[in-house]
Amino acid sequence: MPYPAPLYDRAPAAPPVPSGLPLVIALTGFTDAGGAVTRLVEYFRDDLEPHPVVVFENDMLLDYRARRPLITFVEDHLSDYRPPKLELSLAHDSLGHPFLLLAGYEPDFLWDAFVESVLEISAGLQVSSVTWVHAIPMPVPHTRPIGTTVSGTRSDLAEAHSVWRPHTHVPSTVGHLIEYRFAEAGAKVSGFALLVPHYLGDTEYPAAALAGLDSLTVATGLVFSGEVLREENREFLTKVTEQVEGSDELTRMLQGLEERYDAYMAGSTSATPIIHTGDLPSADELAAELERFLATRPGDDDRRGRLG
Repeated sequence: MPYPAPLYDRAPAAPPVPSGLPLVIALTGFTDAGGAVTRLVEYFRDDLEPHPVVVFENDMLLDYRARRPLITFVEDHLSDYRPPKLELSLAHDSLGHPFLLLAGYEPDFLWDAFVESVLEISAGLQVSSVTWVHAIPMPVPHTRPIGTTVSGTRSDLAEAHSVWRPHTHVPSTVGHLIEYRFAEAGAKVSGFALLVPHYLGDTEYPAAALAGLDSLTVATGLVFSGEVLREENREFLTKVTEQVEGSDELTRMLQGLEERYDAYMAGSTSATPIIHTGDLPSADELAAELERFLATRPGDDDRRGRLG
């Protein structure tokens, strides 16, 4: 079906992109409990300074009245109009390894055309794998590791880390459709749904973004330090602990969630959460984790592999 304008353009001064890179997808929108995806996008853009390769057209994909762009009012004039961005970029992890990043808002329109464009671009760049992260609220305690539901074509990841495997109908996102189409094409694709404590679903919960980074590391071998996120999480957990300790009702609720979580993990699943603690590792623990991530990085053949 022809459209009055292209869905995307090549970015000005776009860098050359090596073939065979992993593709990471982070799209804000419907499934963003704890602000996990929003914070991931901020982390990628602020800390990793990705270089845009392809810029998708807001006028084709965005409902401006549902998600109004910000503009600054300065005394008697307007300045700094900031529309949202949806871009495919070349980024590098904390150790300098390159990957492709599709990040920004979830399109409101033309889902099929958008997904077809993503598949075409990915095929042209011979991406080696596709991984996306989103987050949903669940009745789980913040005092336990954040679990994941893993979907896609990588059974090894699902066996190891999918702690909840429902059989149900869910409202879809464009991320689901991307995964579905890549799976149809025989690609190496995985989706991680982060299971965020429901009572923190409307907050900006840094541990959720950290769990997202850990999920991406397990799937791709990329390494992300996330030091700012870790400091934010320390402060956040201190405030949550103070609120819980000051309320008998919250204390009882948390104890009940902990008991149900522990009983479920003990008898209902052999999978393990990816993030091993709700608190933060020491510098020595982080160094050990980095060594482990390096040891499990994909080989050269995987990085050079073609789509499908």
